[in-house]
Amino acid sequence: MSTFLDLGLQEPINRALTDLGYEKPTVIQEKAIPQIISSTEDLKAFAQTGTGKTAAFSLPIIELIDQTSVQTQAIILSPTRELAVQIGNNIEGFSKYLPNLKVATVYGGANIEEQIRKLKKGAQIVVGTPGRTVDLIKRRALKLGSVQWLVLDEADEMLNMGFKDELDQVLEATPDSKQTLLFSATFPREVEEIARNYMKNPVEITSGQKNQGSDNVSHEYYLVTERTRYPALKRVADLNPDIYGIVFCRTRRETQEVANNLIRDGYNADALHGDLSQAQRDSVMEKFRKKNIQILVATDVAARGLDVNNLTHVINHKLPDQIENYNHRSGRTGRAGNKGISIALVTKKEQGKLRPIERIIKKQFVHTPVPSGKEICQNQLFHLIDKVHNTEVNTEQIEGFLPGIYEKLEDLSREELIQKFVSLEFNTFLSYYENAPDLNNLSSKENSRGSSSNEDMTRFFINLGRKDRLNPAKLIGLINDQNIGDKIEIGAIDILDTFSFFEIDKTFEKETLDAFAANDPDFNGRSVNIEITKTNRGGGGKPRRNGGSFNDNRKRRSDKQPTDGKKGFGRKRSSETSSRRSDSKPAAGFGRKRRRD
Repeated sequence: MSTFLDLGLQEPINRALTDLGYEKPTVIQEKAIPQIISSTEDLKAFAQTGTGKTAAFSLPIIELIDQTSVQTQAIILSPTRELAVQIGNNIEGFSKYLPNLKVATVYGGANIEEQIRKLKKGAQIVVGTPGRTVDLIKRRALKLGSVQWLVLDEADEMLNMGFKDELDQVLEATPDSKQTLLFSATFPREVEEIARNYMKNPVEITSGQKNQGSDNVSHEYYLVTERTRYPALKRVADLNPDIYGIVFCRTRRETQEVANNLIRDGYNADALHGDLSQAQRDSVMEKFRKKNIQILVATDVAARGLDVNNLTHVINHKLPDQIENYNHRSGRTGRAGNKGISIALVTKKEQGKLRPIERIIKKQFVHTPVPSGKEICQNQLFHLIDKVHNTEVNTEQIEGFLPGIYEKLEDLSREELIQKFVSLEFNTFLSYYENAPDLNNLSSKENSRGSSSNEDMTRFFINLGRKDRLNPAKLIGLINDQNIGDKIEIGAIDILDTFSFFEIDKTFEKETLDAFAANDPDFNGRSVNIEITKTNRGGGGKPRRNGGSFNDNRKRRSDKQPTDGKKGFGRKRSSETSSRRSDSKPAAGFGRKRRRD
């Protein structure tokens, strides 16, 4: 393998990389850096999460940038604030010995006036989220007429989040002569469409096979019921006393609920989702990086771009609606050469969703039984003994107390002393799991009791399906185009051949009906009909109507342009999608580390 110096990078950049601990380039860096330095051709690059994509596109840009000009020469777009900040910090680290190179990171949730002041001082490289970037363009604070490089990082996620209008406006503000660099961990059809529509004969490079999961990650699944989903999550945590992981949920509400339950049950946990302010998100991430938080409960959007290399576990509390997102989730662990485990908690109905994921990641899920109370107690006990055995004794600090301690314990034998010590530390934990139910017995009344429906969601029928080229992302875009509400939660989505179902926060039930009726939308020239339905999920029959229907007698219209036309990146920004929440109350937990303040 070559060194960074061999790739054509100047000495100050190599010195900065050495300071940061970079020794040899990764495969994607080895392929991308010389290509970008030596060619002006557009580039689409696939690399798995955690393989060094940021350095792959930023290092050659730093090498080629004109430091004597204060004009913006590179614009890097990322889907989330966290990822934008991470990229900006990385570029500042790479260029620390290039004092004339300036980087500005712009994103929503922060003071825009401060960002404008930084741009006025001059920044050759601007890293931003699409929404804030467009806002600054409209205010004439960000001028992209001299841009030579446009980078779309995590392009698949920007597509999933529906940044259609924003991306189009950024493209319009950049010259045609720019070099477009598209980096993505997965390449669904929509990302390939971006390459076809917005890139000129791009060169393609890959690190590993497209969409394939990391070799360092093993994939397991636990069969649960809605009632046992949370207890199973707790058992995963209890089985692994040193767990340092992310629990992925579908919605902000589910994320906060799971985090609250874990905190209440004594785990070092916290939530990360879109309802938190930027300051709150930064605070949570700082605690997580310092391992003051062992378990981070997060939505897919909030967790993109987390720069954490030592995660032991990724736990899918619910599988994502879009199966490509599983690869992003599991890619949070198994980074920097470490091994990691990705666990999916699935019901029997959800088990079939694992097969398409296996085809994408080219790996099989291993069915693993939910840990028993006996297994957990054994793991916890020997973890405690290992900690005692490895504890360093500071004789100077305790020697004054030892004679009194020896005197008090002199009537105890070695065996009795060990027994009392273990009992003192472990009795509560043992009693908690003494009569714990077998969560693998899915037929038991205790484990299966309770409805799997979500009382907070309303289920809708829509007269579009796979034959209309509808997919979850396009359906989310169609819903959001109706401007139903800023805080709307979109729930589970079922796409069938000729019709589909979706869930909406019950709070917005009337607004959803009214919006579709008032806007009279169409999809690919076909009029749209939605109805409230009580049909069970997955049922193939005609839905039972509740409250009437809309557009029953409309004919298909061919005089309107398709809503997902060729010149669009995706759809409007979507709410984070959700699934049904468990209505079970988690049992109180014992024996795990207490949350540090």
